[in-house]
Amino acid sequence: CMLKKIIKQTCVRVCVQEAVCALNTLQTNVSVLDQVQRERSELPELQLQAMRGFLHRTGLTVDKLDHLNIIHVTGTKGKGSTCAFTERILRDYGFRTGFYSSPHLVQVRERIRINGQPISKELFTKYFWEVFSQLDATKDSHGVNMPAYFRFLTILAFHVFLQERVDLAVIEVGIGGAYDCTNIIRKPWVCGISSLGIDHTSILGNTIEEIAWQKAGIFKPGVPVFTVKQLDRPMTVLQDRAKEIGCPLWVCPDLEQYESGAGPLSLGLAGQQQRCNASLALQLSKTWLQRYRQSGDLSHTSLTSPLISLPLSPGLEVTEWPGRTQTLRHGPVTYYLDGAHTTGSMQACVHWFSQEIHPVIRVLLFNTTGERDSAAMLKLLEPCQFDFAVFCPNITETITENNADQQNFNVSVENMLTRCLDNQISWQSLSGTETKQGSESELLIKGRLPLLAKTRTHTMVFPCILSALQWISQGRDAVLAAAGSPYLPVQPSVTAKAEPLREAAQVSVLVTGSLHLVGGVLKYLDPSLAS
Repeated sequence: CMLKKIIKQTCVRVCVQEAVCALNTLQTNVSVLDQVQRERSELPELQLQAMRGFLHRTGLTVDKLDHLNIIHVTGTKGKGSTCAFTERILRDYGFRTGFYSSPHLVQVRERIRINGQPISKELFTKYFWEVFSQLDATKDSHGVNMPAYFRFLTILAFHVFLQERVDLAVIEVGIGGAYDCTNIIRKPWVCGISSLGIDHTSILGNTIEEIAWQKAGIFKPGVPVFTVKQLDRPMTVLQDRAKEIGCPLWVCPDLEQYESGAGPLSLGLAGQQQRCNASLALQLSKTWLQRYRQSGDLSHTSLTSPLISLPLSPGLEVTEWPGRTQTLRHGPVTYYLDGAHTTGSMQACVHWFSQEIHPVIRVLLFNTTGERDSAAMLKLLEPCQFDFAVFCPNITETITENNADQQNFNVSVENMLTRCLDNQISWQSLSGTETKQGSESELLIKGRLPLLAKTRTHTMVFPCILSALQWISQGRDAVLAAAGSPYLPVQPSVTAKAEPLREAAQVSVLVTGSLHLVGGVLKYLDPSLAS
C-alpha cells in the first residue's frame, strides 16, 4: 500500500509539472514582448474580442459566466487583500467560494482557489488539459494561435469554477480594468475598487486620471460599485464614469464607523492600509449577500447609502494572504515579507516595518521588475537604516529543473542581473557609500549565472534567491538550513562581512519590491506552500 501511494504521488507530481511546463510555453518571449505591448496600447478593444474567441473555442460563452455570481475587484494596491477578505467572509457564511488572483507566489495553482485553498494537483492537471487540448486542437482552423499565459489562466479559472459549481467567484483584475481579459464578465453582482496609484503606465497611461478611467472600465449598468476613499482627481473620474455607465457608486466608510460590541477589531492582515481594504470587503460581501437573499434579482436591491451598520465579520480576523505584510519568525531571524511594488504601497510597507522592528541588525532583500521606479522605492526605504542591503533577481536557484512554477521568460537573465547592479548603485548613492566602477560592475553579467558579485560596504548582489537567503541567515535559520548546504563558494572576505549577522541576538530581514521575489523567498521559508 505504501509503495502504491508513493507511485501515485510521483505520477501526480510528474503530471502537474508537465502541465506547468506546457503552460509556460504560453509566456510571451522577451524578444516579442515589446511588440505585444505596442499592439495592446494601440488596439486595446481588440483584447476583449480575442478573449471571447478563445473562450468560445473551449466551449464556454460569456452567458455561462453569468452563473458564477461574480464579485469583480480592481485597484492599484490592496485589491488582492480585499479579495482575500471578501472570500473569507462569504466562506464563513457557508458558501462554496471560487477565488482567482495573480500573481502566484510559489505554485501556479495558487491563482485558482476553491474554498480558500489552491486547487489540488489532480484537479489542476485534469482541468488544465481539458482547456489546453481544446484550444490546441482548434488553433489552426481558426487561424489564430494559443492565448497568452494570463488569458489562458483566466479561461482555466472560469472553467474550474463552473465545473466545481461554486456559489460565487471573487475575480481579481490582472492589469487595469477596461481591457483586462477578466472584463469579459458582463453581469457581476458587485464591483470594487481599492486604492488607486501610478503603475503599469505603458499600458494604463501616465496620469492618475487615465489610470482611474481604466479601472472604472469594470463598471456595468446597474451593478453596485464600492470604492475606498480616493484622491480628488481620480475620484472625480470614477464618479463621471459611474454616471456615464449608469451604476451606483459609494465610498466605503472608515472601519472605525462600523458597529462592534467587542472593542477594537483585529485583522488577520497586518498594516494600517488593510483597514480600508477590510471596509471595502465588508461592503462587497454585504451587497452580495443582499442580492443572494433576494433571489438574485438586482431590481429589488435597496441600497441607498454605505451600510455602516453592517456587523463585523469574524472572517476578517482569520483572513490569510501570504506575502502581504507577513511576518515569519525563525529563531533569531525574523522575516518581514511584503510584495510592495509601487511608491504608494512601499510607503505603507515602510510604515508597517518601522512599527514592527526593534533595535536589531536590519537587512533589506530587494528586487523590482518591469517599469517600476526602483530608485524612488529605495529612497523610501533608506530611512529604515538597514545594516545590509542585499539584491538578487527573481530566480529561486541557479539550478532550474524543479522550478517550472516560477520560471519567467518575459525578461532575460542578463537584464535581471543588470537591474540588481543598478539597484545596488542607487542604494549606495542614497546611503553615501562609495561606488566603484569598472571591473566589479562587469563581473556579475559576464557569465550567464555567475557565482557571486564582489562586495561593497553594506551591499551585496547575489545571483539567486537561495544564495542570498543562505548568506543572510548564516546557518541560523533551521527551516532554511533544511534546503541544503550552501552550494555557492564564498570568499573569506565575504564571510567576514557577515560577522554581525552571526553574532546579533536578533536579525530582522525585510523582503520587498516584488511579489515574485517574496514568492521565491516563501518557497524556502514556508515549505508547506510548495507541498
